[in-house]
Amino acid sequence: MQWTLVIPLKPLARAKSRLSDTAADGLRPGLALAFAQDTVAAALACPAVRDVAVVTDDALAGRELAALGARIVADEPGGGLNAALAHGAAAVRTARPESPVAALNADLPALRPLELRRVLDAAAEFPRAFLADAAAIGTTLLAATPSHELFPAFGPDSRARHRASGAMELSLDAVDSVRQDVDTGNDLRAALALGVGPRTAAMATRLLIAGL
Repeated sequence: MQWTLVIPLKPLARAKSRLSDTAADGLRPGLALAFAQDTVAAALACPAVRDVAVVTDDALAGRELAALGARIVADEPGGGLNAALAHGAAAVRTARPESPVAALNADLPALRPLELRRVLDAAAEFPRAFLADAAAIGTTLLAATPSHELFPAFGPDSRARHRASGAMELSLDAVDSVRQDVDTGNDLRAALALGVGPRTAAMATRLLIAGL
């Protein structure tokens, strides 16, 4: 099964505020862009991925991610994360009604294509399925097979909310790179330990993080 991934990205100037203890204000937008670039590049290299649609209104991010091969979908609802994901999934299915779609976080800089393939192959067995994040509280991927709606419920405690919505939680080992999103300095350290993509690695050299 070949998937279309829908990746939401808020304006870079407002992204990654929880990294304020790790990255200065002037560096956070570039860091958020680097996360998204490494995420999109790895996703497009995954054998199970047909294409990637990024939902964003950030002009710089749109240009940079389109250059990698992503389709850019304007965040027309302007209604937050779940509205952006629903809009992106609808745009995908307007063109290809039977396309399987999966929402993927934009902050997975350690993402490995073959680990993502394992997750998507497992998700293909269920109408809707999701993968919990490394903290076991949130969600990094939510998938819907053909003829099923995505019904995203990201945000606080999204693991519990997606489970309550009827989505199947995927219990997989050795897919750490798909679980390791980055919201805090500790998250970034964990991602760096896994091995991040080249753009995040370059940005990380500019950060003053003890122990890196």
